[in-house]
Parts: sequence; C-alpha cells; structure tokens
Amino acid sequence: MRTRSTIVAGLLLLAIAIRSLAPLSADDPSTAPVDVKVQKAALAHWNSLIGGWRGTGQPRRGSNTGAWREDTNWAWQFTATESALIGTVTKGKLATTLKVTADAAPGQFHLQWTNDAGVVRELAGQIEENKLVLVSAPDDMHEVYRVTITSLNELRTLILFEKRKEDQQSYTRIAEIGYTREGTRLAGPGGGQPECVVTGGLGTIKVEHAGKTYYVCCSGCQQAFNDDPEGILADYKTRREKAKAAKP
Repeated sequence: MRTRSTIVAGLLLLAIAIRSLAPLSADDPSTAPVDVKVQKAALAHWNSLIGGWRGTGQPRRGSNTGAWREDTNWAWQFTATESALIGTVTKGKLATTLKVTADAAPGQFHLQWTNDAGVVRELAGQIEENKLVLVSAPDDMHEVYRVTITSLNELRTLILFEKRKEDQQSYTRIAEIGYTREGTRLAGPGGGQPECVVTGGLGTIKVEHAGKTYYVCCSGCQQAFNDDPEGILADYKTRREKAKAAKP
C-alpha cells in the first residue's frame, strides 16, 4: 500500500511532466533571466562569507569520531549573465565547491553543490531568519538533500548537510561543518573602513584607476573591476547617492 508521501511525490512529478509539455510563457518568472545587478544585490546579504574560513566537520554532533579539518575560501564571481558567490573547499569530505546564486523569483536562491566525488547537486531555497535553507529534488536513488548555511556572527558560520528518502519526512544528518574565520578580514560595510566598490563589502584589496586608489573585497571583485573600471565606478557612485538620499 502506497504511503501518502509517495502519492504526493507522484502527483508533483505528474504536474512537472504536464507543465513541461506546455509552451513557456514570457511572463513566467521561473524562466525569466535575472539581471546580474539584481543578483548581486540579492546576494549582498551573504557578503560576510567573503574570505577564508577554517572548518571542522562532524558527522555526529559533539563527537570527534570521523571528524575532519578543511579550509574554504569564498569569493564573488561575475560573468556577463550571472553574479555568484563561490566557496572553494580544500581537504573537504563533502564538497569541493559551493556556488550560490539568486533566482528570478524574489527571495529565492540556488545552490550548486559539487561533492568530493565530482557529483553535482542542484538545490533551491530561501532565507529563514539568519539561515539559507536549500533542498534538492529527489535523485536517481530517491534521496532528497538539504543544505543549511547559518551565519552565527562575524566569526562563525555553520553548514549542515542532511538527506532523507523521498517517501520520508525526517532528514538524517550527514555532517555539520563549523567554520571560524581565518586571517582574511570580514567583508562587511561600515566602521569607516574601506568599502568594496563592486559589492559594498569591506575593501581589503587595493585597485588603481585613472591615478586613484579604490578597494575591493576579493579576487572576483578585483577581476570585475579590472574588466570594467568605468562601469563599476559609475554603479558605485549611483549606489552611494541612493544610500545618501535614503538617510533621514
């Protein structure tokens, strides 16, 4: 006898199949391209990830059994069609890269998770308080994965990896990685410190243009500035003017 969850999953798959046969509407937000500037603004909430982190992975909470150490560096990546945050993992057991982008629908995000075996999983989700919760569709093994990124404070971040069977409700823990910021300074605005002219984060790298010095927060922003300094500075000026006008 089929469970209720199995029936619901079957109906969802049927709905997806039916929709795939229908012509796509130009007004459908799920198919609309996302402006790179809109993407960048949506991802600015996670500017604090930028930089280097030292992590400790624990399959079991509070236990060192099976634990490991890894390093992750987050940076911005810009292309003609996409703004993204890329986490590059060294010596990790669950991931080699984590790529976060903003979807066309407001408040929705996408995660491309490449694990240590080279398997790429696509997850989607949204911000819940200080957490970014993303869930995958069932894979060929009928398993659903969930990744939760939690910003605890300026120096601590958690990433929890979980999975469940398609016909189950509860997730089981794969492992949680607790990250502590290493030497790289926090990418966050304010405090009278240099501001990244690309994203508004904390500027830590000097760049030059037309005899003047500016700051960016990571190698991705440095490349974006070098590719189009005039465009970046024009956007920066507009952003500063809007922020100034918004002040009471």
